[in-house]
Amino acid sequence: MADHQRNTFRILTLNQISHLGLEHFPKDRYQVGPDIARPDAILVRSHNMIDMDIPGGVLAIGRAGAGTNNIPVQTMSQRGVPVFNTPGANANAVKELVIAGLLIAARNLLPALHFVETLQGNDAALHAQAESEKKRFSGVELPGRTLGVIGLGQIGRLVADAALKMGMKVVGYDPNITVESAWSLSAEVKKANTLEALLRHSDFITVHIPLLDSTRHLINEKSISLMKQGVILLNFSRDSIASEDAVLDGIASRKIKYYVCDFPSQKLQHHESVITLPHLGASTQEAEENCAIMVVNQLIDFLQNGNIKNTVNFPNIGMERESPYRVAIANANVPNIVGQISTCMAEAGLNIHNMVNKSRGEMAYTLVDVDSPVPHKVIEAIALISGVLSVRYVPFPIQ
Repeated sequence: MADHQRNTFRILTLNQISHLGLEHFPKDRYQVGPDIARPDAILVRSHNMIDMDIPGGVLAIGRAGAGTNNIPVQTMSQRGVPVFNTPGANANAVKELVIAGLLIAARNLLPALHFVETLQGNDAALHAQAESEKKRFSGVELPGRTLGVIGLGQIGRLVADAALKMGMKVVGYDPNITVESAWSLSAEVKKANTLEALLRHSDFITVHIPLLDSTRHLINEKSISLMKQGVILLNFSRDSIASEDAVLDGIASRKIKYYVCDFPSQKLQHHESVITLPHLGASTQEAEENCAIMVVNQLIDFLQNGNIKNTVNFPNIGMERESPYRVAIANANVPNIVGQISTCMAEAGLNIHNMVNKSRGEMAYTLVDVDSPVPHKVIEAIALISGVLSVRYVPFPIQ
């Protein structure tokens, strides 16, 4: 539990986090650093936490980035610990890298660069060799070509917009598109009713979806068989979205002209039709700063108010502070827990000023504001309710 007597929260950083983000922590209320003992929250980027002994007092984990494959999310859910991420904070950085990959493949720039490195002789000799061989690297222009965008979240939408501005036709597929994303999507993006339709009609295909059980190896032997001959495939989402064996078979059959991805592997290394980058998607100063600022602000709002925005395991939920006395409860999404919480407070003579409850899958979260201080015995009683995973008293201002 946060140290209210010393008026501070302790934040452990497992990677270098942009100082512009860390500066958002109020210095009089937060201790932040890589050597913090008994942390209330952990800030991480790429550090592998899967086998880490995460202290029981940790209230939240903040990932300065979108992916959370390096965090034991299920274990944290069972503890009632939200795992925050920063969707969209690095979207522009990824978009720019996708467009760069698109151009590198369309114009055969990688083999052209390798060819130039092999040239020998004086300038006249170099020029003569270049002129005699340059037809080998003739590429295609993008206007009029069709880009298929699988996944129309923030990155997918930005990629679609950029492609449209370059004169490309864009087809999008996203069966789980949100209302907000749909409103933000350009009317020029044609909707594919099925993934198969997008695969059949696209000259270039780019993937922007999370790695889930349902999306693992979405790009496989069957899906590749549906693609146009000579397609250029880009994957800047997650390595396991595409089966490497299926991709290499697709290259061998000339179904795939280039595979452009951000995930190095031994199988893909040293292959002339594979353009692999060293996971550069979010590697810009701006993206790191945006991610850090976003996740720090989310952690502050959670630790001080119990509000939740942008987690991978909890519902988004927020409530304005109308009372200084708040209780935050994480629980399994089962019937009658809210009723039991209300009864527990009523029996203690506490008047509920405001309450909000939301669920997400098997997880639910409740914020309760009351009109008077909450005795510790009430917190203990709520913690004993079957299905309650964690309960925290969040007085404001911190006392």
